[in-house]
Amino acid sequence: MGKVIRSQNDTWRRAEDASAIGALRRVAVALAEARGFGEEDAGRVAVAVSEAASNLVKHAVEGVMLIRPHPEMPEAIEVVALDRGPGMRDVTRALRDGYSTTGTLGIGLGGIARMANGYEVHSMPGRGTVLGMYFATRGAPRPEARVSGVTRPIGEEMVCGDAFAIVETGTTTTVMLCDGLGHGGFAAQASQEAVRLFLKDADQSPVTILERLHGGMRQTRGGAAAVARIDRAAGRITFAGLGNVSAWIASQDGRQGMISVPGIAGHQARTLRQYEYDMPPEGVVVLHSDGLSDRWDITSYPGLVTRSPSVVAATLLRDAGTRRDDACVVAVRTGE
Repeated sequence: MGKVIRSQNDTWRRAEDASAIGALRRVAVALAEARGFGEEDAGRVAVAVSEAASNLVKHAVEGVMLIRPHPEMPEAIEVVALDRGPGMRDVTRALRDGYSTTGTLGIGLGGIARMANGYEVHSMPGRGTVLGMYFATRGAPRPEARVSGVTRPIGEEMVCGDAFAIVETGTTTTVMLCDGLGHGGFAAQASQEAVRLFLKDADQSPVTILERLHGGMRQTRGGAAAVARIDRAAGRITFAGLGNVSAWIASQDGRQGMISVPGIAGHQARTLRQYEYDMPPEGVVVLHSDGLSDRWDITSYPGLVTRSPSVVAATLLRDAGTRRDDACVVAVRTGE
């Protein structure tokens, strides 16, 4: 089996008052130190996260931050800051030292960029800003930034009933997303069983994997499930879905939906099928649970498909996510 990436128990922390700045810095530094960061590298994390959190508190609307091990390189740290604030018209200008703006993340963005090992920003006036950055020890390799996903539980729940897993082998990426029926512990149990079953058979065809998920989840609550295989060498995407997991092929020109059949994995299903689709040379494959509305329009986000998968996923979660259900979204770049 190739490289495995799986969903984490993501915790989105609010940045609404000054007390959040120190709390977010402490979470980030503790994670850095747990991964072997020395004093200098941990200091970079502290400064950048404090600056980003400060700007969320001062200027953002509904500012939140995600701090976690990097999905593609667990020894590194990923930080995603997002908001529904005023946004920025000119990100390049905001990156210049000394530039000041009342827009979110305008103050100190250049400094944040210097402290991080890598960063990406997507911002739109009136819609807000998403900043993704990662930190690693000096000399560490750069993550490929081809695939990422985020989750968010309903309301104040501690666990998310949605989960995903990804296997990368050469030029092929295989993704499984499961939306456990309902929410809470029993939904999480169902989706984690889907992850376990998927990782046993990830080298099989998407429809075969889905059939085995359906058969193996009978002792759980069940859920919606989908499997997509992105073959960059062949320029093809193969997809099989059961239930209401949404799957899209998005590019600068728009998006194309992929077909799922009705049913509940583990309980009821029609004949399962897989479908093949042409892959755009520069685009992104998006899978998400029904914790996100499918009414988002990729053409209304100029340049988003060229950003890192974490920034794509976080932007869609912010704008299409609902607080009335668990939410999960995975993004996979189709280009090398």
